[in-house]
Amino acid sequence: MRVLIDSANINDIKKLIDCYQIEGVTTNPTILAVEDADYWDQLKKIRNLLGREKMFFIQTLAEDAEGIVEEALKITSEIDEDVYIKVPVIDEGYKALKELNRLGVKTLATAIFTSQQALMAAKCGADFVAPYVNRIDNISGDGINVVSEIVKLFTVYQLQTEVIAASFKNVNQVHKCSLEGAHAITASPDIIINLHSHPSTQISVKKFTNDWYEKFATSNI
Repeated sequence: MRVLIDSANINDIKKLIDCYQIEGVTTNPTILAVEDADYWDQLKKIRNLLGREKMFFIQTLAEDAEGIVEEALKITSEIDEDVYIKVPVIDEGYKALKELNRLGVKTLATAIFTSQQALMAAKCGADFVAPYVNRIDNISGDGINVVSEIVKLFTVYQLQTEVIAASFKNVNQVHKCSLEGAHAITASPDIIINLHSHPSTQISVKKFTNDWYEKFATSNI
């Protein structure tokens, strides 16, 4: 399972990449708006930090297919052709996914709330789909089950499209998506840190250290 950082904060991204096995970064207009930086400069800084070997996802803003494709081509021109373009699954988004697939542009179908939306996006050529787990839960749905259904559908129909589960409130949601076979997750820096840690681990390490110093304080390790 790939782990992606859902953030546009350079310091957070650098810290997580230094510590953990991170496969890439996802951004969206809201995340980028939080940063006090020029839009293009920030995207280029993130790409420079990631390098070309890690995945980078950038979302379009247009709501018509022609505009989405135009923005996508500008993004790949300004950054590089390995960037994945995030396209919301509105009617014009499906149309844009088909055209971007024809042009060889890599895509992620985003803002997915049902397994059928994911299947339709995959049929339009999306490389990845991003179901919004916690947002589905917030409208009395079952986000984990939607992820499970998408994975099953892609397996049944032998589709190459992969699932990036997104929109998490806690580690348990990530854990359950992992059990359902999500190919990747994208989460905020705090959730990614919590995926790697547990208070009992810190307590155990502290006890090891204290026990050693009590017994061998005058020795060299």
